[in-house]
Amino acid sequence: MSRYLKMLQEHKKVVAGVALALAVVLIFWVVNSPRIIGVAATTRQLPIYCVKRDDKCVSLTFDAAWGNEDTEELIEILGKYNVKATFFVCGFWVDKYPESVKALHDAGHEIMNHSDDHAHFSKLSAEEIVRNVTACNEKIAKVTGVTPTLFRPPYGEYDDNVISTINGMGIYAIQWDVDSLDWKDLTADQIKERVLKRVGPGSIVLFHNAAKNTPAALPGVIEGLLADGYKIIPVSEIILQGEYKIDHTGRQYKP
Repeated sequence: MSRYLKMLQEHKKVVAGVALALAVVLIFWVVNSPRIIGVAATTRQLPIYCVKRDDKCVSLTFDAAWGNEDTEELIEILGKYNVKATFFVCGFWVDKYPESVKALHDAGHEIMNHSDDHAHFSKLSAEEIVRNVTACNEKIAKVTGVTPTLFRPPYGEYDDNVISTINGMGIYAIQWDVDSLDWKDLTADQIKERVLKRVGPGSIVLFHNAAKNTPAALPGVIEGLLADGYKIIPVSEIILQGEYKIDHTGRQYKP
């Protein structure tokens, strides 16, 4: 009898070991299944990085959060080529430089929201996000008469709460797919080469209004884009209105 019990116990151990191995394999398959991964990817909230377009359109954007030393020069350069850009400005920048905000608006450029105080939005609650964005919108509207419909998260930081809250406000969250890296003080030639090498139809390019060599690089960037057949338009014109989807790379497209 004792021998039988011993054999039975060993058999149970073998069965348990096989069951454990099968469970591990099953868990690995579930976690790594393309179908499961696809579902997870589609539920993540993303801003618009770029737009799927058949025509060769591109948007130039400038974040304004700190200095103001070259805003007038940027207006002159863009005006020379009759190019309209999108400026994402912070509320405190509007407070400090209302005349520059008005000058940008009067020159035909879009003035959009970059938060009121350049906070880390992923650390804010939905209520705090709404208050922050609304405060900046009100400051911009007071100067320009136009309430922004686009928002760019400070530091490019976001999570599901940030994007779902912004979308819930009826505002488009905008990122970029081409970073000029002008904030790293690249030379004008380096900025130009970097942008022209990476841009594509529907691209949104990131610049900064107080970067060291952006004014020197901008004419070459614009001339290169125009020579390559691109039409340069503001972000509100490049994004798709109505029903749309955003893929896992942040590309907006019509379903």
